[in-house]
Amino acid sequence: MASRGPPTVEPGRLPGVEPLVGWIVTGVGALVVLLALRDIFHTLWHPSGRSGFSRQVMVAVWRAGRPRRGHRRVSVLAGPLSMGFVVVAWVALVALGWTLVYWPHLAGGFALGGNIPGTGRGGPLDALYLSMVTVATLGFGDIVPTDEWLRIAVPVEALLGFALLTAAVTWVLQIYPALTRRRSLAVRLSLLERADAARVLVEEDIAMTAPLLESLARELVQARVDLKQYAETYYFRDGEDEESLAANIATAARLARASVTSPRADVRFAGRLLTTALADLARLLDEQFLRVGGSADDVLTAYAADHGHAPREDRPAGSA
Repeated sequence: MASRGPPTVEPGRLPGVEPLVGWIVTGVGALVVLLALRDIFHTLWHPSGRSGFSRQVMVAVWRAGRPRRGHRRVSVLAGPLSMGFVVVAWVALVALGWTLVYWPHLAGGFALGGNIPGTGRGGPLDALYLSMVTVATLGFGDIVPTDEWLRIAVPVEALLGFALLTAAVTWVLQIYPALTRRRSLAVRLSLLERADAARVLVEEDIAMTAPLLESLARELVQARVDLKQYAETYYFRDGEDEESLAANIATAARLARASVTSPRADVRFAGRLLTTALADLARLLDEQFLRVGGSADDVLTAYAADHGHAPREDRPAGSA
C-alpha cells in the first residue's frame, strides 16, 4: 500500500484550532515585528528620549552594574553589554514575531522538505527554525513558501534581517566617535584642574582666558548634542577619572563661577556662555536620565554620583 502524505491543512489554520484563531496569531506576530521596528527606528534614526524597550534594557544593565563610591565594579562594561543585549533583543523580537506570522500557515502555505521528520511537521519549532534561518539570510531552502503572500513575506523578513545587521554595525560605529569627543573634553578639564586654572583665572590677567572658556562652552554644546543623538552613550562609564566627563564636569562649573569676578568684559561674557552651556547639559541630563530636579549644580553632582565619582571636595588629597 502506498504511504500517505501528511493531511492537507487549510492555510491560516492551526491543527485543531479555528482558522480565525490562526489569523489572530499571525496578527499578533505582525504587531510584535512592528513594535521591534519602531524601537529600532527611534533608537538609531530618530532619537526622541522616549523610554522604549531598548532604553529599558540599558537602564536595567546600568543599574545592575552601577558603581558605588569607593568600589570598582564591572560597570565599565555596562555600555557595551547593554548594546549587545539590545541587539540580541531586537533579533529575538523580530524572529519571534515572524514565527507567529508563519506558524498558522506552515502546514498549508509552505512546502516542507523531505528531510523534515513527519512527526510534528508544521509545528512551532519548524516555524521558529524558518524565522531564524530567514532573518539570518541563510536560506537553506528546506521550507519553501507556496502561498503568494508568503512568497512575499519571507523575502521581506530576509531584507529586515540584513537591514538589522547593517544597522547594528552602524550603531557601534556611530557611538565611539561621540565617546571619543566626550573623553577628550574630560581630559582637557582634568588638565585645567591640575593646572589650577580657576585660581589663575581670578588672580592673573591672561589673554587666552576668554578663548579658553568659549572653546569649553563649544565642546559642552557638542557633548550635549552627542548625548541627545546617542542617549546610549550615557551608560558608558569611563574607567579612569581623567577620561570621565562626569568626574571632571565640576571643573567647568568652577571656571564659569571664577569668570564672574574678572575685570575683563570678554572673560565675563565667555563665562556666561560656559554657564549657559552647563545649564543646558544639566537640563538634558535631568530630563532624560536623572530626574533629580534642583539647580544645575545639583544635577551635575548627581551625574557624577551616578557614574561612581565622589565630588572633588570629597576625594582624598592628591587624587585626580
